[in-house]
Amino acid sequence: MSRFLRHYLLAVQFFTRIPVTGRLAEWVGYSPTMLRASAAHFPGIGWLVGAAAAGVYALLMELLPPVPFAPMVAAALSTVVTVLLTGGFHEDGLADVTDGLGGSSERQRVLEIMKDSRVGAFGAMALVLALLCKVALLALLGSAEGMASGEDIPPDAPFNGWLAAVALFAAHVVSRTLPLILIRVLPHVGDAAGSKSKPLADQITLTSLGVAFLWCFAALALASYTLSAITLIVACSFAVLALLWMARLFTRRLQGFTGDCLGATQQVCEIAFYLGLAIAS
Repeated sequence: MSRFLRHYLLAVQFFTRIPVTGRLAEWVGYSPTMLRASAAHFPGIGWLVGAAAAGVYALLMELLPPVPFAPMVAAALSTVVTVLLTGGFHEDGLADVTDGLGGSSERQRVLEIMKDSRVGAFGAMALVLALLCKVALLALLGSAEGMASGEDIPPDAPFNGWLAAVALFAAHVVSRTLPLILIRVLPHVGDAAGSKSKPLADQITLTSLGVAFLWCFAALALASYTLSAITLIVACSFAVLALLWMARLFTRRLQGFTGDCLGATQQVCEIAFYLGLAIAS
């Protein structure tokens, strides 16, 4: 249990802006091996970020007046919370990958562009469109309260945002689980010595992958109390299709993955999950 907690806190330290400092950081410790093992807890970070965003969304829907634009406000501010908690870590990966793939057709040049910390036109467009898709889909889900369970909604019924809140929680967990499959099936490419994903350059173990999927299955089990099984299956299927598309893209263009690829995949899978849920609802 102690090792499990230390690995989880190490993941929190590296992949969120939540401070793990002082004596707690000394107790957690650090080594490349530990950081590599902490990959098993990426979905656990999704629990943390998703729960915070879901809580903000549900709270705002309780406090805001029951008007059509209330879900849009809640969606925007809950998205702000996720960015503040993670420091835009995955969004940064999406921007870098889009700049690279959009800026050149030559593999080596793509990798060079991805290392550049500046955001280009392709990256900026990708960030705007990704955030727009998230906010729009979450607002739609907030407006479609009760549809997932097949209930009839009176025209004057107030919004309470539970569908969108549960979607936020589940999507953040699922979208942090699926990129780990890329680590398992694709080689790490680029400059591993200077890469942000250096500890992930080695293939993830089946044990770590199993722990990650336990995190994921537990989250989906909780979500099933609000969402029907078929709704969750459709949403997860959309996320898996997004993963397959990203894996094919990285295999064809890069012959492997980088840390930025993992972040980009998380973003695309998150959006795909919301889209699948909206369609299934």
